[in-house]
Amino acid sequence: MSDAQDPAAEIAALIAEIQRHDLLYYERDAPEIEDADYDALMRRLRALEAAHPELVQPDSPTQRVPGRVAEGFAKSRHLAPMLSLDNAFDEADFHDFTARIRRFLNLAEDAPLGFVAEPKIDGLSVNLLYEGGRFVKGATRGDGLEGEDITANLQTLKDLPRELPAPCPARIEIRGEVFMERADFEAFRAEQQAALAAREARKAAGGKLGPAVTIPVNARNAAAGSLRQLDATVTARRPLKLLAYAMGEASEAPAATHWEWLERLQSWGFSVNPLSRRVTDPAGFQAEMAQARPGLGYDIDGVVYKLDRLDWQQRLGFVGRAPRWAIAWKFAAEQAVTRLIRIEIQVGRTGALTPRAVMEPVFVGGVTVTHASLHNEDEIARKDIREGDLLRIQRAGDVIPQVVAVANPADAERGPPFAFPTTCPACGSHAVRPEGEVVRRCTGGLTCPAQTVERLKHFVSRRAMDIDGLGEERILTLHGLGWLASPADLFRLKHRAEALAGLEGWGGVSAGKLLAAIEARRRVPLDRFLFALGIRRIGEQNARLLARHYRDMASLRARMIEARIIGSEAREALGSIQGIGPAIAAELVEFFAEPRNLDTLDALLAEVTPEPLPEAAGEGPLSGKAVVFTGTLESLSRAEAEARAEALGARVTKSVSKKTDYMVVGTDAGSKAAKAAGLGVAVLTEAEFRAMAGLQIGS
Repeated sequence: MSDAQDPAAEIAALIAEIQRHDLLYYERDAPEIEDADYDALMRRLRALEAAHPELVQPDSPTQRVPGRVAEGFAKSRHLAPMLSLDNAFDEADFHDFTARIRRFLNLAEDAPLGFVAEPKIDGLSVNLLYEGGRFVKGATRGDGLEGEDITANLQTLKDLPRELPAPCPARIEIRGEVFMERADFEAFRAEQQAALAAREARKAAGGKLGPAVTIPVNARNAAAGSLRQLDATVTARRPLKLLAYAMGEASEAPAATHWEWLERLQSWGFSVNPLSRRVTDPAGFQAEMAQARPGLGYDIDGVVYKLDRLDWQQRLGFVGRAPRWAIAWKFAAEQAVTRLIRIEIQVGRTGALTPRAVMEPVFVGGVTVTHASLHNEDEIARKDIREGDLLRIQRAGDVIPQVVAVANPADAERGPPFAFPTTCPACGSHAVRPEGEVVRRCTGGLTCPAQTVERLKHFVSRRAMDIDGLGEERILTLHGLGWLASPADLFRLKHRAEALAGLEGWGGVSAGKLLAAIEARRRVPLDRFLFALGIRRIGEQNARLLARHYRDMASLRARMIEARIIGSEAREALGSIQGIGPAIAAELVEFFAEPRNLDTLDALLAEVTPEPLPEAAGEGPLSGKAVVFTGTLESLSRAEAEARAEALGARVTKSVSKKTDYMVVGTDAGSKAAKAAGLGVAVLTEAEFRAMAGLQIGS
């Protein structure tokens, strides 16, 4: 797709496809595609969002960690976030990664960086908490902040030390990967197939069926399913292994480098991947692992490279959903040819019509695929894709299927060109393609069942309002009955308690749990509330920025209405928030300028109270302060300074005003410094800021 084309439709299509695969992979342990294909989808999405930051959607997978706590397990909150990794796919990507590190740390372009390389095993990430040297709790990664408490299941693993020998920290989180080796997986799969055949035989004979039997599609699926057994004795019978590799929260630092950390893990009795090593030639090691990959006893989809110095890791910190100091360099994707059966149109939450290829099943990259996103009508026309064509597909990054090209373009027997619909397949409303855009959208709005249901699904989702017990099927049921047409209707369901309990498949207990879950969300943090509204381009991070800046919903709403006037103080203040660009600001203002949106918001606010966020850093000197940086900083980069200020509870803005608390001035400061002086804003030197922020820059 060229830069001249509007990428909004492709972004919407990628988000929908990735979210579907996240659900299959993280919550149902039933992936349809390999990791390389999934990574290809994420890579394309990141590239589009980097080129067009104003198009970042509130539900974009790049803005959060996939996964959630499965039903049947208690929640376990990690002491330190358990985030995911950004990906590299070639040497150029890796070079960009190292360049970002040097810029952030203010290092010379040729400054040496030491890395530790670890083959990336395809299993289930776990967090192990030790207190007083004893293993006390284990959990899955979940959404990165909290996972499933699987302590009993982990205790069945032979590779898990129950106690750490001294010396060890009083409290420490150890991260690792639980997986199955290929030979063990094949034996386990054969065992499950035999059990399923026996069950079917009993069914045919009219006998007792016994427990359900599932056939895992790959080793990762088998490992994840084994750890998520509600009966730990089932887990104990599965051939699982554990390799440790990372550290979460620790009461004291057990090492100065990542390599020393791996050595410490081994001294405590953990298994560490024997192929891990310190590297000075990452590209050479990557080629070595790609060649060795087929002969390994377990599945890997790339290599993780981590900056060796832990003090540099701490300074670099995280951005969004990933650390700045580590990256997963993935192996190349595989390709295959299959026939396109038909093109179907899906309608997204924002009304975007997205085409999807339905194909004859084909095995590629270790998995059978039947669907691939076609992104938008321009992409179909550009590649001249027609129903009945042979398509060359690949699983990009070994995960998401992509259509590379038509494999039979010269075939005289091809069908007619695909005619993209001009009406919505969900409600029949006119589908409009605005001038200059590639996305075609349904005009039905909340009258379109596809949009209404999708908007409600987003509203109740875990990262939004987090209302348990209200999945897609139930939303569809309640919407079909006319009981659920807007978010505010959720909080009125209590008046239908008896009718809810009488619905097929519900009952009093189920209805009671749902209503209790809804009532528990009448008070929610402001950032969650903003994210739940589903405003275009307002993801979790932007919602948090807005919540911290405006403090409460009444102030935010009032300022957004004032910000309709270009050049107004409110509009300038909105644009000055670090991370809120012009396109995002425009989306916000347009949302609050629409009377129907305000009516919906008013109805919702009559039921829900959004609460201000707590100060991020207690009573620190920067907590709650508005800070502007200007000029060139010498001992640290601007990115690191801003990240540190925000971590301490400050609001970093781009322009100075009478509401600015501190102006941090570097060398070659321009007009901002003069304006700050005129407004009486407190001016800090770089050294004064470092002292206030507790920053000590070492060598």
